Amino acid sequence: MKLKLTRPLAFIDLETTGINITNDRILEIGIVKVLIDGTRQVKRKLINPTIPIPKSSSDIHGITDEMVKDAPTFKQAANEIKQFIDGCDLGGYNSNRFDLPLLIEEFSRAGINFTIDGKKLVDVQKIFHQMEQRTLSAAYKFYCNKTLEGAHGAEADATATWEVLEAQIERYPNIGDTLESIVKFTGEDDIIDFARRFVRDDKGVEIFNFGKHKGKPVVQVLKEEPQYYDWMMKGDFALNTKQKLTEILNRTILKR
Repeated sequence: MKLKLTRPLAFIDLETTGINITNDRILEIGIVKVLIDGTRQVKRKLINPTIPIPKSSSDIHGITDEMVKDAPTFKQAANEIKQFIDGCDLGGYNSNRFDLPLLIEEFSRAGINFTIDGKKLVDVQKIFHQMEQRTLSAAYKFYCNKTLEGAHGAEADATATWEVLEAQIERYPNIGDTLESIVKFTGEDDIIDFARRFVRDDKGVEIFNFGKHKGKPVVQVLKEEPQYYDWMMKGDFALNTKQKLTEILNRTILKR
């Protein structure tokens, strides 16, 4: 059984300065775009993060300040990256929790509106964790019976992720062979903002997922405590979170 696609699926892997979505930056991006006919297109770019790379991060992925000093910044590369993945559904390994949130944050910093609206998001790690509970290297060995050479290289990891998903489809017929069936199986959240500061309750109402207003409808809080909006906009929240909060405000309270 092979994955049936109705549009291209782009597997994305990032190497970064760290794991803080708000403050860290992309150093390398690897994208494996699988077309409907199964053929692949690959894009890999080193990125100058414009901030120093911590030694602890370089020890993991091997990317140093010297290696990226002449590379383009994300702002310089953003349009090329966006064009490559436009019209694609998106996949990766732990991508819904890390790679996509950080990528969208970088797009926001570059002044480019990149939305996941209408895109299917398949996180291969979620299938693996529900079935086997392992790391990407172990997943590659388990499902593909191969050793992952070049682990923590963005292109190698993105390619391995695609191969793992193909093997998972073969091994677990119950997850189906379409993105619709896979996303339904993994039970991916109905994402509002990638930092999960807002979620939807069982009635589809947008509610806060943190702090003193956790569980309360966002619109209710913005009406009763309008200064909370200002506090969040000035606070250390992801740009994507602030954007979604503003969208909710404009769509409800400020609508005409």
